[in-house]
Amino acid sequence: MNNNCSQYLTWAEISAPAFKHNLAVFRSLMKATTKLVLVVKANAYGHGLSHVTRLAAAEGVDILGVHQLDEAAEIRKSGWTGPILVLGYVPIARLKNGVDLAVDHTVFSKEIVDALDEIGRTQSHPIPCHLKLETGLHRQGITEEELPGFLERFHRAKGLRLTGISTHFANIEDTTDRNYARSQLERFQRMSDIVGANGFKDIVRHAACTAAILTMPETELDWVRLGIGAYGIWPSHETLVSVRTGKFNRLDLHPALTWKARIAQIKRASAGAFIGYGCTHKLTRDTRLAVIPLGYSEGYDRRLSGLAHVLIRGNRAPILGRICMNMFMCDITDIVGVIPEDEVVLIGQQGSDQIKASDLASMAQTISYEILARISPAIPRVLIND
Repeated sequence: MNNNCSQYLTWAEISAPAFKHNLAVFRSLMKATTKLVLVVKANAYGHGLSHVTRLAAAEGVDILGVHQLDEAAEIRKSGWTGPILVLGYVPIARLKNGVDLAVDHTVFSKEIVDALDEIGRTQSHPIPCHLKLETGLHRQGITEEELPGFLERFHRAKGLRLTGISTHFANIEDTTDRNYARSQLERFQRMSDIVGANGFKDIVRHAACTAAILTMPETELDWVRLGIGAYGIWPSHETLVSVRTGKFNRLDLHPALTWKARIAQIKRASAGAFIGYGCTHKLTRDTRLAVIPLGYSEGYDRRLSGLAHVLIRGNRAPILGRICMNMFMCDITDIVGVIPEDEVVLIGQQGSDQIKASDLASMAQTISYEILARISPAIPRVLIND
């Protein structure tokens, strides 16, 4: 047991070597001139924003991408002095905070452009902005028909400057068919030409996410926004299949997060006893149970009830009954030598066995992103350097 973690009921260990390995993998796929935007939204995909910020600085990451200003503020408190790109919406009332934090804004509404222009006119230099272009996701972004009007606004603006344009792919992870993504890239390139033809030169262009850089290298452009891949997680099974059958077939990612807990109690229950809320599990044999002190309030999905396993002493222990708010029970009858406060692995490797975030995602009928992002920020993250 890691003595530094002996005080914790549950914690997540973040591997610095794994993170470093993953960054090196993606840099090897990119041109030397392409800048790497590490996306650290959602508490760095559950890995701990402050820890990942320090790792990013040590590894020479160019830019950090966040969803909202509170994340930018935490990054600055963690010592990050480099560029920050806010990818999401910032309420008009908080735009001035963005100036104080020295962030670049992603814009996609006339109201925000005008408000930033007004704020920027009071500053010593224009506020840098990236215009989000709608190419087929129909989330944030402006259409090709709206583009000329926005460019005219930027021409008139004195308080802000158009420094970049971006888009996001809708269907690059969930399929091995790239036709829709190619159509989006074509639309983005056409809109990019319009921006250039309207007198905006030296504009940074970025579209590639993790799955895009792995499966469509032509999406690289000027910046790459690297998200889940930096943390050692494949965006989807389809992405993995595409890579394994393509020219990057030897590429390997190392998961950076191991989620652990410890056994709070060991008890015995007789055949015929019911385990947990709702009496959903009836024992068919005399059973030795371990009580694990975490549950759905810590982010361990209730949909894993009766489906998932945890690792104890290198062996799989099945979860019995419903996962509770702050605890769950598992069967350790067939595992020799288990004692209270033994380490339990929920995600990660122990001995020769491994439980992946994608395994839990499949059981919970969701995706690895959600499994990781919902690990409670209140759970300690511990940086492991070896």
